[in-house]
Amino acid sequence: MTHTQGRLRAQSRLLRMALAALALCPAAAKASPAPQWTVQVDPLTTALGFVHVQFERALAPGWSVYAGPHLRLFDSLLSEENLKMSGVGAELGVRHYWRGQAPAGPWLLVRAVAARVAADSGATALGGYASALVGYTAIFDGRWVLAGGLGVQYLHYAVEGRGPQGVFPAAHSSVGVAF
Repeated sequence: MTHTQGRLRAQSRLLRMALAALALCPAAAKASPAPQWTVQVDPLTTALGFVHVQFERALAPGWSVYAGPHLRLFDSLLSEENLKMSGVGAELGVRHYWRGQAPAGPWLLVRAVAARVAADSGATALGGYASALVGYTAIFDGRWVLAGGLGVQYLHYAVEGRGPQGVFPAAHSSVGVAF
């Protein structure tokens, strides 16, 4: 097993535990009408060196879209691998909430990231990924957001032959605020 595969398995276990915790407390989510906006950050991908802020907007009872900046500013905190690269781009996602209560409840997400990837040497490339996930978003007290999901992704985030490329498990975790 490669170091990257081991790291992805550990992340997957953590996310499964968080999803189980969410499933045990659905009554904790406030029953009032769902807010229309959320702003969320993903601590898991931040620990991996990829910073995302998602600005989500419910468009219809069962649908939302989100967009936000994508940054790779530092190497993973969960790995000793030093890729010596950075990235700047954008993320866009569409969620379908099959219970029709966007932006809260169980969802199916399709998302993509496009980024300019740069090596310390100055070489650049176009990178990014596309993924599909299933997950759950809980909104507590009508304001606090906690979400998680699992799925699959195709990742091409490489320059000068360094960086992840291929099909990998996808994980999503986020905390944020709803309004």
